Amino acid sequence: MPIKEHLKRLEEFARERRYSGYDPYDALNSPFLRAATFGTKWGRITLTQIVRRCPINLRPLLGIPPGENPKALGLFLEGYARLHRLAPRGEYAEAADYLLDRLDSLRTSSSSGHGWGYNFDWQSRAFFLPKFTPTIVCSSFVAHALLDTYEAFGRKDALELALPVADFILYDLNRTIEADTFCFSYSARDHYAVHNANLLGASVLIRLHRVTGTAIFREAALSALAYSMRHQHDDGSWCYSERCGWIDSFHTGFNLEAIRRFLLVGEARGYREAYTRGVRFYVDHFFMPDGLPKYYANSSYPADIHSAAEAICFLAGEGEPLSELVDLVLRWTLVNLADARGFFYFRKAPHLTNRIPYMRWSQAWMFRALTMYAAVAQPEHVGALSGAAK
Repeated sequence: MPIKEHLKRLEEFARERRYSGYDPYDALNSPFLRAATFGTKWGRITLTQIVRRCPINLRPLLGIPPGENPKALGLFLEGYARLHRLAPRGEYAEAADYLLDRLDSLRTSSSSGHGWGYNFDWQSRAFFLPKFTPTIVCSSFVAHALLDTYEAFGRKDALELALPVADFILYDLNRTIEADTFCFSYSARDHYAVHNANLLGASVLIRLHRVTGTAIFREAALSALAYSMRHQHDDGSWCYSERCGWIDSFHTGFNLEAIRRFLLVGEARGYREAYTRGVRFYVDHFFMPDGLPKYYANSSYPADIHSAAEAICFLAGEGEPLSELVDLVLRWTLVNLADARGFFYFRKAPHLTNRIPYMRWSQAWMFRALTMYAAVAQPEHVGALSGAAK
């Protein structure tokens, strides 16, 4: 099946469901499971992980409804903006109208601005976030999508919806200070320093600086960037955070995409060599010879759709030097994780494939990935590269 057909079926699958669905981490939307946690950290973590890891979708039995996740809506919006640039169509504008309206409705006001959070309570090892608590990650992906919409469709309302995110990042988030650099916290409720979150927020600020000329946006963006670049390892990698020693593929990809946004607008040129080392580490450590995208640098499985989608997004954006690798990853993904009904599976282990069609984690990310591939690949590749959907 050609890439454009996969993209068409995926878009139809998501649009028919109004971009709503289940999420790997939505277990606490169950009234039964919420009660069973007894309000404890480890109760929330344990039950969330049980539901996430189960290859059978227990959510209808647990009273968990499909939901609108703002990050998913943002990723779909970004994809429609990209498609509109390639070939303007009224249906893309209609989809953008709908997604903008939903994002406007789902934003959460903060002390200084507004942002977006997930549509479920979420307990990490470090902190607990009630549903729709704005986070730098969710808000950054939405803000980038809004700026893409402003540029592609000329929608000033999209820009106006993006601007308060800068105030949320600058004035509501906590900071880990290190000499003349700092790291933004994940949310206003914690002091956790996470590199991909920090770099995502910085990339939004540098982009808003380009639009508005506001000096403080640039100053903060460069300081936050410097913090995470200071913590890059000699081999080009980053730990997820300085508290957690793991190194995984899609967060590494997020880091690199964020840094690339600086370089593409002529900022932070002194980090070019460090960026190149990061790209080399990513390419050398996260892919098997057949294109399987690894989750962790030191193990082949699980093969997660998030790893695949981010790989396609990042590698496609690098252009010709990595075109063979992105084709290999995309082909593996279409053969192993695509369903003939239009959606993509969650993840694959050596002897088991979890086929639950999560909307944010799987469909929104693959929509972003396929539109990115379509935007930068040769037209004959988009029509010819195919995979056997199951």
